[in-house]
Amino acid sequence: MKGSEIREETSDATINIVLDTLKKEKQAIVFVNTKRGAEALAERIASKIKEVPGKETLLLADKAEKTLSSPTKQCRRLGKILRKSVAFHHSGLHYEQRDIVETGFRERNVRVICATPTLAAGVDLPAYRVVIRDLKRYSGGWGMQGIPVLEYEQMAGRAGRPSFDKEGEAVCIANNVGEREEIWEQYVNGLPEDILSKLAVEPVLRTYVLALVATGYAGSFKELMGFMKNTFYAHQYKELSRLKQVLKSTINSLEEWEFIQTNKEAEDDFVSADKIKKDEDFLLKPTKLGERVAELYLDPLTANYLLKCMRKAASEEHSTFGLLQMISWTLEMRPLIRSRQKDIPLIDEKLMLESEKLLAEEPSSFSDEYDEFIDSVKTALVLEAWIEETTEEQLLERYGVTPGEMNAKIERSDWLLYSCFELSKLQGFRKVSNEILKIRVRVKSGAKEELLPLLKLKNVGRVRARKLYTNKIKDLGDVKKASITLLAELIGKNIALDVKKQVGQDLSNEKIVVKKNKRKGQVSLGDY
Repeated sequence: MKGSEIREETSDATINIVLDTLKKEKQAIVFVNTKRGAEALAERIASKIKEVPGKETLLLADKAEKTLSSPTKQCRRLGKILRKSVAFHHSGLHYEQRDIVETGFRERNVRVICATPTLAAGVDLPAYRVVIRDLKRYSGGWGMQGIPVLEYEQMAGRAGRPSFDKEGEAVCIANNVGEREEIWEQYVNGLPEDILSKLAVEPVLRTYVLALVATGYAGSFKELMGFMKNTFYAHQYKELSRLKQVLKSTINSLEEWEFIQTNKEAEDDFVSADKIKKDEDFLLKPTKLGERVAELYLDPLTANYLLKCMRKAASEEHSTFGLLQMISWTLEMRPLIRSRQKDIPLIDEKLMLESEKLLAEEPSSFSDEYDEFIDSVKTALVLEAWIEETTEEQLLERYGVTPGEMNAKIERSDWLLYSCFELSKLQGFRKVSNEILKIRVRVKSGAKEELLPLLKLKNVGRVRARKLYTNKIKDLGDVKKASITLLAELIGKNIALDVKKQVGQDLSNEKIVVKKNKRKGQVSLGDY
């Protein structure tokens, strides 16, 4: 594409290309390297669009803005630019908002999306043009680094999808001739990186080996080696002697953690894998604990860590925060919520208050893992704020956590807490398992413990539960006693009828007497 083909309406080449796309009555996706950059660019593009949006687009904007029970600044920002048929898309958005944007684009009610590379894989959208503004991203201590060729190809591949267009254009932005030639050589003509087996990653290998043993696919070391020889991992590395050593080391760890047992001769005569590692074959058998860990899809290292912490909780003083920090400091919870410089005083204060009740051992402040430990405390702080009924808007303002990030952490926490509950039951930690069950419900609902009885009701979340509780309806018994009229005023007629049905009272609509447009506590002129 020649630069002269695009009219320079602004000083920003990316915006000019997008405006040109809109004049062709086509759609565009713009890829940038940060969430903040995606939002800022979407706002600048929206400011250049003068056309009046259609009814469907306005409805879409309202829906996106009101996705959360208490809309955040980000929600309002998205709703505003959606009214210009423009949107941003990144992992910080709530998953429902991401779906609204994607569906709106697919139905052509959204014409431009500014996105991070999270949109590049696995979506089929009608983008005639894809503009890749940023081919570099910040990589920690390495500074700005070029993105992989595979990632470039994923982004460029969103243009001209066969199900929507006969052709498409992928455009990279270069600031000068030298940069243009570099992009052409490195990306357009560049070779994709080699694909590496995920089994080369220790957590994956541990999980895979335990699953093979637990499901009976590998009842001996010989069977395990036979299976592994046929994997891409073995094909890629071709060092069977090294593979054998890695597998024996993994088996030693799994046996030490009591997830498997090894046997040299007879199944009933188990001995340590260390004593038989010279042998080429020995039997492998899962323990009940190991079978459950495999069913939970946990990394065995994480499962062993959680069991150690819960063992400590069963015998020592601990707190809700300690349990939240326990799950936060796991591989499965990563990426953790990053601690900012202004968060450090709050984190230090929390550590002083909770130091005696933490279940995970605090590393030395000089160790490599200390920064991750601090991030785990920040993550636990955010989760604690959530279960104390802090709103999404307050979490964004106070901790810099977007609704999308919060939703991801809630889902991951739910899985980890469920896993902890199952493992603690298996180990007989009854008191700990009851605590974990309560925390799990609170994390899913974002509610204080006092609302737990009401949260048992379907279609009653923390907002409706809090309304009921404030009006002295604190448990299922109170729900039974409360008049249907009062319930209808508080949570709406249909939900009130459903709630009454759940507590064994099937009532009819006629029994509800609610004045039109009136809620509890309101007074109209007609009352005087």
